[in-house]
Amino acid sequence: MTARILVVDDEQSIADLIEVYLKSENYSILKFYNGHDALQCVENENIDLAILDVMLPDISGFSICQQIREKHNFPVIMLTAKDEEVDKITGLTIGADDYITKPFKPLEMVARVKAQLRRFTKYNASESMQEENTIVFSGLVLDREKHECMLNEKPLSLTPTEFSILWVLASNRGRVVSSEELFLQVWGEKYFTKDNNTVMVHIRHLREKMHDSAQHPKYIKTVWGVGYKIEA
Repeated sequence: MTARILVVDDEQSIADLIEVYLKSENYSILKFYNGHDALQCVENENIDLAILDVMLPDISGFSICQQIREKHNFPVIMLTAKDEEVDKITGLTIGADDYITKPFKPLEMVARVKAQLRRFTKYNASESMQEENTIVFSGLVLDREKHECMLNEKPLSLTPTEFSILWVLASNRGRVVSSEELFLQVWGEKYFTKDNNTVMVHIRHLREKMHDSAQHPKYIKTVWGVGYKIEA
């Protein structure tokens, strides 16, 4: 089935450029130049991935992302202004899965879209009965088939990326998983830049949702200079 991608950017030239490159990959594009129309589309259409510009004339991309996360778990990629680190961190914190900095290379944008769709499909598809679909330990329950997470019998609302990171760490209990390995397993790509802090921001947001202290963590522990681990 052809993936349906929502593209929202008030700069028509950029929205059109994204549309051309994604259509060349046989994706179906739903394109809007303002947030209001985009949110109506989300309500009425089945979306597989959204690309949201942060700066829109009516509703910010951050606000759209937050409203999407209230009901949907499909991947969200934010378009941010050049070198606006605050935008990147804010987007990841409110539930975005990745960000692209303007100006961007169209082929890199396509690669990121493919990586997000690949990861989302992988972690939401029904797995073979021979594979482990549930992880249970220390009050944490992860159900990969249902894409659900419980902590001390209370549901955790996780984005697809957060769930994927937690699943990788929990699947490797007792072993340190490097940021590079996490990025490769979750996003399906190697680091795009040497100073990529995407993993760090998602780990911080996971800890906040799990009420886990970075200084004295019960679950996700930082091994400085190496990566992260969850104890067995």
